Amino acid sequence: MTVPLEILERVAAAGVAKAPGMVCTRVPHPSRPGRRLTRVWEAGATAGAVVELAEQLAGEGTEMVTLEATSDYWRIWFYLLESAGLRVQLVHARDVKNVPGRSKSGKPDSVWLAKLTERGMLRPGFVPPSEIRELRDYTRLRTDLTWDRARYWSRLEKLLEDSLIKVSSVAGSLDTRPVRDMLEALIAGERDPAVLAGLARGKMKARRAALIEALTGRLDDHHAELARMLLDQIDALTAQVERLTSRIEELIAAIPAARGVDAGGATGPGAGEAPDAVVRSAAARLDEVPGISRHTARVILAEVGPDMSRFPAAGHLVSWARLSPRTIQSGPESSSGRTGKGNPYLKGALGEAAAAAARTSTFLGERYRRVVRRRGRLRALVAVARSILVIVWHLLAGPAAASASSAPAITPAGPTPTARPAVMSASSRRSASPSPWPRPPPEKGPTTQTVPAITGRGPLPPAWPRWVISRSEVRGSNTRSSTGQTCNSKT
Repeated sequence: MTVPLEILERVAAAGVAKAPGMVCTRVPHPSRPGRRLTRVWEAGATAGAVVELAEQLAGEGTEMVTLEATSDYWRIWFYLLESAGLRVQLVHARDVKNVPGRSKSGKPDSVWLAKLTERGMLRPGFVPPSEIRELRDYTRLRTDLTWDRARYWSRLEKLLEDSLIKVSSVAGSLDTRPVRDMLEALIAGERDPAVLAGLARGKMKARRAALIEALTGRLDDHHAELARMLLDQIDALTAQVERLTSRIEELIAAIPAARGVDAGGATGPGAGEAPDAVVRSAAARLDEVPGISRHTARVILAEVGPDMSRFPAAGHLVSWARLSPRTIQSGPESSSGRTGKGNPYLKGALGEAAAAAARTSTFLGERYRRVVRRRGRLRALVAVARSILVIVWHLLAGPAAASASSAPAITPAGPTPTARPAVMSASSRRSASPSPWPRPPPEKGPTTQTVPAITGRGPLPPAWPRWVISRSEVRGSNTRSSTGQTCNSKT
């Protein structure tokens, strides 16, 4: 028996571009039952033209509007159509145009999009709500300005090399207060290396002889002028980064889904930051993960949002972030493919967190050291970044369960686990599941309750946080959804 497809009665699709785009609507034919009426026309890409189009589609009772994700040109269409109360979905061009025999043209593309929309054959992309989009603009600009500031430091380093000043080889970095005092003195006209080396502070004073030798160079007036300009640019970017940081904190505090619950039941801005909070705030929960700093937590919240209902399982989020390698199978042979580009801001933040977590003595650090021996450093960092993102999904999907203070105290039935040896055999590594967080001390008193552990290897330790996930959920080469299907593309 053939199950008919559920066809939407009234749909619209638009092939967007910087200039006017092609719009197609498909509705039931007024005089011929069972047939469809297709209209295609050119619509302007200005705010007024899109608002007029939104009113027309809303008046016709359009059930779904599909937009093609073309550069940033889709934004004006999506924002204005969404604000008019229409259901809008954004699809990737790769998913709808990778069909042999179909030409690349505006009018056929819009008709093809409309036909796929009415049959429900499209996978919409993830577009966060307006408050998350606003937060994302601030976090991304802060990241871009931070990168720009690093470029100016590199240009200053190159300028000092041209003037034969090698102070960074002794101090290690130009971004320190003693080196900044030396640079300011050089710009002001001081050329005596002994006087400049006298500006050293702390441990740098012990390297006075090396500083005198490194500060002996040929810094001319044009070098001093260019250095002044570079330092002014660095100071201006630093002030802008600090301003953006304060604004990001205010925006996150204003998002209801990112707030926590205090011990007294308060849920307003700033709730959930105290250690005794019933539910920690989203940023505070992510800050507990090894490798994730406060700023990295803000970037993750801005890129994925605090609401995980868009991602039914952790595998969906990992696949959307392009941290799940593809499995390429040809006959009896199988090989792993690349993870893909994904979101550069999210992957950059997770990469920094993975590099920091790799140096810790936690589950994430042990995972890095286990993978790096056989797969190399880059693949090991991707594996740790994937594990961190899985933990992030669990922390955001269940905020009440993620609070250690809300977890009931459970005393294990067996003996208290002992500390793990520094070196484990291969068999013991497979059977062991080290936690990202230290084990809490055992509670005193008689045993009151026992439950099976999350990993299925024994009872839970006392006061174990409910959101600690098992090793089988964190590791794994292929990402699978709750239905058992492999997820290697955007959700």
